[in-house]
Amino acid sequence: MSSLDWVVLILTLAFILLYGIQKSRRQNNMTDYFLGDREMPWYIVLFSIMATQASAITFLSAPGQAYTDGMRFVQYYFGLPIAMVVLCIGFVPIFRKLKVFTAYEFLENRFDLKTRVLASGLFLLQRGASTGISIYAPSIILSSLLGWNIYWTNVFMGGLVIIYTVLGGARAVAYTQQLQLFIIFAGMALAGWIVVHLLPSGVSFTDALHVSGKLGKLNVIVPTIHVTSRAWWQDKYNIWSGTIGGFFLALSYFGTDQSQVGRYLTGKSLKESRMGLLLNGLVKIPMQFLILLIGALLFVFYQYAKAPMFFNDAAVREVYSTPYAPEMRRIHENFTLLESSKGQKVNELVAALHRKDLPGEELITDTLRRLEAATNTLHGRVIALVHQALPGIDRDDTNYIFLHFVKDYLPRGLVGLLIAVIFLATWGSTSATLNSLASTTLIDIHKRIWKKDGTPGYYLKASRWWTLFWGLFCIAVAQFAQGLGSLIEAVNVLGSLFYGTILGIFLMAFYSKKVAGTAVFWAALVAEIGVIGIYKTAWLSFLWLNVVGCLLVIGIAWTIHLGKAIIRNDR
Repeated sequence: MSSLDWVVLILTLAFILLYGIQKSRRQNNMTDYFLGDREMPWYIVLFSIMATQASAITFLSAPGQAYTDGMRFVQYYFGLPIAMVVLCIGFVPIFRKLKVFTAYEFLENRFDLKTRVLASGLFLLQRGASTGISIYAPSIILSSLLGWNIYWTNVFMGGLVIIYTVLGGARAVAYTQQLQLFIIFAGMALAGWIVVHLLPSGVSFTDALHVSGKLGKLNVIVPTIHVTSRAWWQDKYNIWSGTIGGFFLALSYFGTDQSQVGRYLTGKSLKESRMGLLLNGLVKIPMQFLILLIGALLFVFYQYAKAPMFFNDAAVREVYSTPYAPEMRRIHENFTLLESSKGQKVNELVAALHRKDLPGEELITDTLRRLEAATNTLHGRVIALVHQALPGIDRDDTNYIFLHFVKDYLPRGLVGLLIAVIFLATWGSTSATLNSLASTTLIDIHKRIWKKDGTPGYYLKASRWWTLFWGLFCIAVAQFAQGLGSLIEAVNVLGSLFYGTILGIFLMAFYSKKVAGTAVFWAALVAEIGVIGIYKTAWLSFLWLNVVGCLLVIGIAWTIHLGKAIIRNDR
């Protein structure tokens, strides 16, 4: 990066950090630290909810996801608006009425301590691991830009987030997130405009959309299946998995995950909390659509700009210093020949589009698809070669596609801003999650089991210590995050392994008044084992695991309850 980029990056991050600390100076107890004294207006609640979702993974990995797999990932969010309505009607009033710090407090009142600890433990496990992946995402940037060791970069990035969160608490998280989101959206909008601006003079935004659509990157809605060799329930992203599986996932994420529940519990009234959630349901799909669209446009841009055969430049350079260098050069020669013909063919396709030559469009599109298939084959050989030469390096370059464009094509100053965008997204989402991990540990385990009668000062200090602990835990997880492929997909797969079970526990608590805690506890354990087993068999795509986990808890809990009733009656 240039000196100007470093100045923009450092000043942007420093301003956000100081602003957050200034906004959080009044902290006297746990309510201040975890819930911002429950005084946030609806728009702060909205920004806080959105920013907690919008991690560095969203802005780093989502464009790459669209570049490689098209925009069908947006279907993942189709169940979200419905889930927001259900939450506002059923979940939020209960949490507000009980004035809970965490969602899991309610479970002990309804069931028992062991069910509360189980649910909070499942949350802590999956959310701590997901946050570790979120810390790894911006570490990729620093490691790529500066040539730093990725493990020490994880420590550096995680350390920044820990300092920010330990000092600030919920108030700093909520108030800085509105500034972070403004800078993030402005930066991504600029990046999208520059992608289109850098296209050849005869290629318009509309032309780019047409080309992208012809080559399968605007597959926003997949009605049944995407891969013909798989059944619809095995395909990761289609209208059914997105609407049904996505609904269950969103219902659990926003209704039982403390990283989200803690955000809307900061609202100063039930109305403010509901407005924040409902508006989030309205804006999330368009936001994700536009971020994915940048990736689809990048695909067209690299038809002209000649995409690298592997977007992780540092990995390629390292391979050239190994005995595998001759094979890499041979692949590069073949790749260059393919890439040199793509731009010409895309120009021919645009010309055919302008003169409305439908037969010509189809003929050229078929040629481009064959060229793309051959390119993908070579890319697969590169991935295999990188894995052979550098076993410890991330062999999937999906997460580097947008970063490569930012580094190589954005003007000075804007590179620093876009890097700051990804850093800010990390601070916003990770700090909120660390805050929720600490609150869950303190309220549901520490205060409930270890020390029930501490002073407000003691619990405030313990809150900061637990924040530190979870920050260190997440850094440790980040050290093992290489090789996960698309990070935006990885964190959602991880969440789907646990969210269905947790949702099933809460639905039993809300709507099955006859079933006791012991039945739900054992049902949840069996369901969780079942979900992990199904995932291992790859029988279902990951979004459906949310449905299966929830239904298993409900079905097994009722079976145990009815079985006990039959035994009692027999006696």
